[in-house]
Amino acid sequence: MAAPALWQPQEQGLREICTLLEAHISPNSDQARIWQQLQHYSQFPDFNNYLVFLLARGEGKSIEVRQAAGLLLKNNLRATFSSMPVPSQQYIKSELLPCIGATNRAIRSTVGTVISVLFQIVRVAGWIELFQALHKCLDSNDLDHMEGAMDAIYKICEDVPEELDIDVAGLPERPINVFMPRILQFFQSPHASLRKLALGCINQYIVVMPSALYMSMDQYLQGLFNLAKDPSADVRKLVCSAWVQLIEVRPSILEPHLKNVTELILQANKDSDDEVALEACEFWSAYCDVSMPPEGLREFLPRLIPTLLSNMVYADDDESLADAEEDESFPDRDQDLKPRFHASRLHGSETGEDDDDDDAVNVWNLRKCSAAGLDVLSNVFGDNILPTLMPLIEQNLARTDDDSWKERETAVLSLGAIAEGCIAGLYPHLPQIVAFLIPLLDDKFPLIRSITCWTLSRYSKFIVQSLDHPNGREQFDKILMGLLRRILDTNKRVQEAACSAFATLEEEAAEELVPHLEVILQHLMCAYGKYQKRNLRILYDALGTLADAVGAELNQAKYLDIFMPPLITKWQQLQNSDKDLFPLLECFTSIAQALGPGFAQFAEPVFQRCINLIQSQQLAKIDPTAAGSLYDREFIVCSLDLLSGLAEGLGAGIESLVAQSNLRDLLLQCCMDEAADVRQSALALLGDLSRVCPIHLHPRLQEFLTVAAKQLSPQSVKDAVSVANNACWAIGELAIKIGKEIEPVVINVVSCLVPILKSPEGLNKSLIENSAITLGRLSWVCPDIMAPHMDHFMQAWCSALCMIRDDFEKEDAFHGLCAMVAANPSGAVGSLAYICQACASWTVS
Repeated sequence: MAAPALWQPQEQGLREICTLLEAHISPNSDQARIWQQLQHYSQFPDFNNYLVFLLARGEGKSIEVRQAAGLLLKNNLRATFSSMPVPSQQYIKSELLPCIGATNRAIRSTVGTVISVLFQIVRVAGWIELFQALHKCLDSNDLDHMEGAMDAIYKICEDVPEELDIDVAGLPERPINVFMPRILQFFQSPHASLRKLALGCINQYIVVMPSALYMSMDQYLQGLFNLAKDPSADVRKLVCSAWVQLIEVRPSILEPHLKNVTELILQANKDSDDEVALEACEFWSAYCDVSMPPEGLREFLPRLIPTLLSNMVYADDDESLADAEEDESFPDRDQDLKPRFHASRLHGSETGEDDDDDDAVNVWNLRKCSAAGLDVLSNVFGDNILPTLMPLIEQNLARTDDDSWKERETAVLSLGAIAEGCIAGLYPHLPQIVAFLIPLLDDKFPLIRSITCWTLSRYSKFIVQSLDHPNGREQFDKILMGLLRRILDTNKRVQEAACSAFATLEEEAAEELVPHLEVILQHLMCAYGKYQKRNLRILYDALGTLADAVGAELNQAKYLDIFMPPLITKWQQLQNSDKDLFPLLECFTSIAQALGPGFAQFAEPVFQRCINLIQSQQLAKIDPTAAGSLYDREFIVCSLDLLSGLAEGLGAGIESLVAQSNLRDLLLQCCMDEAADVRQSALALLGDLSRVCPIHLHPRLQEFLTVAAKQLSPQSVKDAVSVANNACWAIGELAIKIGKEIEPVVINVVSCLVPILKSPEGLNKSLIENSAITLGRLSWVCPDIMAPHMDHFMQAWCSALCMIRDDFEKEDAFHGLCAMVAANPSGAVGSLAYICQACASWTVS
């Protein structure tokens, strides 16, 4: 029987596709039209054959057209390879293999990319010939073939490293066992490209650690030592990356060699190539994070600390230097407006720490990594680094000429980096440190003014603790007024740093700000009138943080007259589809909670706007054209959270607003939304409304209970623990208000809460506390249902009750404990010691 004829392209089809690809890579072409034509051609069953033919055999065509064919082929294979006719599959595979060693590097690279994508679909068993071809290329001693094979292997290792470490029928050994010795040999290759690819391949296996690498570990480590001073910066960077990965995931492997490795890393940290130095610098934080013995680093500190300080100086090409020149007259660019993420309301959550980032542009670089390393070292070694560090800081601060401003800036950054780790040694000198920093708030260089704001914020906690010390209040007032001055700086970068620093100070100072409220508000609202979009977001945060800090003290007419009219004017100007509403909604949430009943005069239009926003977004979800905007669930989340703030602030005063609205139906829809953050905020509002106006939930009460209980299933807790937390809390709040009407869901809810209390490991602390409180509240209102089952959960429940802070929620839980014991005294006998322990956990009289 004759062999089947090999596929051959038709000349006209080849010409048409080439013309189309040439237009596709042309910057001036109509890409939408070309995309439509490509979609048309892709309907033909042999279209991908043409693409692989062009890539593999397109001599005479431009390299760019052949690459375009390859990249289009790659995307098509992802989507359609499995459904292609078998002859096409075989043809594509057979055409790729001879091109592994193509003479043109760009073609080799594109072929390697296509091979990697195809391999992810067919895996080892589906393409045995690939490994035979790769092995042959590796042993060929032809540079193009070796480099092409290594490039393909590297890309496979990068995407699916574990796939090379499996037994395959038809292969005598696992592919990685065959490749590993040859790849390690390339560490000694005279060609930098092969050394780089070999290192890159093996580094992908540090985490999964196949036996092939583990058994060759001595050879690998020796190779790393030999390549540490390689002439290629790319190779040196990969060596540093290997050391960092090893210290993170396999520290025991490095331990016998730690002194030598640390010495090499220290040298690499001074590398003339910034990327090598940056990779090396990651080692210090990694070392400390895995809790390696600090003694291993101690002897290096006198050389390491000066290196870190030297690398913290702004590089001449740092983007921040150009950005720092922009004053407030420069309009914000689109890239200046970083994506913002609203944190959905979480009942019982603790405030997380802000990201201490001193640079406006969040690009990780050697400067930031070095500062982070110094911060970590200060937390590990504490005051022991001060004898080496402080003379260097003082030396830099003493350089007052304009040319040395970067060194002065580094000294201020260093003081901020060590603020927490070295506070024991620095605290006695805090007045002198602050006295030195305050004049720098008025420095002529904007980056010194901005870093001084950040550094002062790092000492906020200790400055507030010092208020009762001699001159402590005077020191606080100077910092307060200094930051307020900088909030009105003409430089956008300084405005941002000052606003962020002031928000940090507000959190620490709380009621200490009350005597200064008028001047604070005047400064903030003056800034409000001149800030552009980016910094306006940070200003809203500072204003919201102020409201959280001083609470009801803000509810005075003289203060309201300063800040509410500008906010209301902005509120009225912004359209319902304007994302600048988000930070304003968040700000109003804090203000409503702080003012309490004092917000009543502003409540009706704010409440109605939230209802309108939720309605319009729910319409946009179904019909964007009718809604006049695209769906964005963050409008719903922010509106729900503001309604929660109104409920918390107004209390029963919100009842008339709820009664005249369709909030109940909208809320039930949101509680069933597929997006976790919408459900999270909706359930928080459900709990808040349960407290202040449960009567308006009654018509759909059982639906609310069913939906909330559904969020407590083991899978739901695993998928969205914060949603479960709020559902749990809301059920407890409802139980207190509706009593026996909670009965239909009690057994279901308890069956979900008991496993949480019995296996709390790794779970959110807030969820455990709310589970214990809700279990108690259910026991209080339904003791006859709960008591027969108490032996299943009493001990775990009592242990959880011990951990809860003393407040009215804990009191509710203990009412439940007493009611249940009264209903079933004999059932409590076996847990008497636990019950006594729980009772003893109260610390208030």
